[in-house]
Amino acid sequence: MYIKRNLEKTIERYINKPEIIAVIGTRQCGKTTMISHMLEQYKNVNIITLEDVDNKILFEEDIKSFINLYVKGYDYLFIDEVQYAKNSGKQLKYIYDTEKIKIIISGSSATDLSISSLKYLVGRIMIFELYPFSFKEFLSYKDERLYKIYQNKKFKQTINRELQKYIKEFIKYGGYPRVVTSTSDEEKKLILKNIFNTFLLREIKEILELNKSDKLVKLLHALAFQVGNLLNYNELSQITGFNYKNLKKYLAILEKTYICQRCYPFFCNKRKELVKMPKIYFIDHGFRNQCAGQFEFELQTIGTIYENLVYSENFKKGYKLKYWRTKSQAEVDFIQNDQIPLEIKTTPKITRSFLSFIKKYKPKTGYVVSETEKESRKIHGCEVKFLPFSKFI
Repeated sequence: MYIKRNLEKTIERYINKPEIIAVIGTRQCGKTTMISHMLEQYKNVNIITLEDVDNKILFEEDIKSFINLYVKGYDYLFIDEVQYAKNSGKQLKYIYDTEKIKIIISGSSATDLSISSLKYLVGRIMIFELYPFSFKEFLSYKDERLYKIYQNKKFKQTINRELQKYIKEFIKYGGYPRVVTSTSDEEKKLILKNIFNTFLLREIKEILELNKSDKLVKLLHALAFQVGNLLNYNELSQITGFNYKNLKKYLAILEKTYICQRCYPFFCNKRKELVKMPKIYFIDHGFRNQCAGQFEFELQTIGTIYENLVYSENFKKGYKLKYWRTKSQAEVDFIQNDQIPLEIKTTPKITRSFLSFIKKYKPKTGYVVSETEKESRKIHGCEVKFLPFSKFI
């Protein structure tokens, strides 16, 4: 069964435009499956992969022969795993400038589409990012009946309880397609382990040509337990053996390869608010749990796991959240669009910090997101909405 991706509608608008379409994202998030499925409705399509060594060498060393073999006579060309080729930007520019064909490419990370590649493709490429399944995509596979109700958004507490069961599965094993379609917990864990190992062996060692995978494993393990907390660089350095410079370098790599994202503070008054330390969140929950080596959550950690859910679901939609924290320890989990406070709780309640933010910045709307729903309240001119995770995300 094919699971429709949210990104498809956006890409469809550009499928017959002249620019190269690039779909990048973490390994095994479904890039090849999605593009191949989308191209089924078109004629004269050629699909090749640069994971094939012969194709890769021809693409790198003899682009004219590559064109004669794989480009001429076709209307659409899909080049998969483009990150394996050196100087891909220069070669793609040559095909774009000399042949009348629509080019679609995929790559496992943003690392290949670097400044050195993009300088050849300015004005010739449109880049789209694909992530593991969002909760909406996950639910469309798991329960078609519930998915239709979920899309309506006007459901009662009984439906919310059903949806909450799926949310708990989602934050346990995440949204990698092969994991979602697996039928047993044992199989899901095995696939996540393989995704983790493939990331280290292929992405880190082969493509990025880095040899610090042992230290990186320690870093990923440590980050998995720092989700929702301020990053402690000194502690991370002691655990991993990375100095500060290399630590920042590897955190940037984890962002470019779609594993983690740093969440930065929102501030207006630098004197009263903390402005330097970011927090860390994982894009996929299953990958985070694999890094942590645990798939069960204690009561004291479930709150941060729900925080990760809200952050990652917003990130997949293109929204980057910030957090707010003052020197007097007042803190709000997230600030959306630099104005809307979001508090993530297991039970719906308003904290003193949340009230403090409302008094200070006077937002029109705020959200308390938890497992259950309550009626909205007007507080200091702000409409505070109490929404369950199932409706908010």
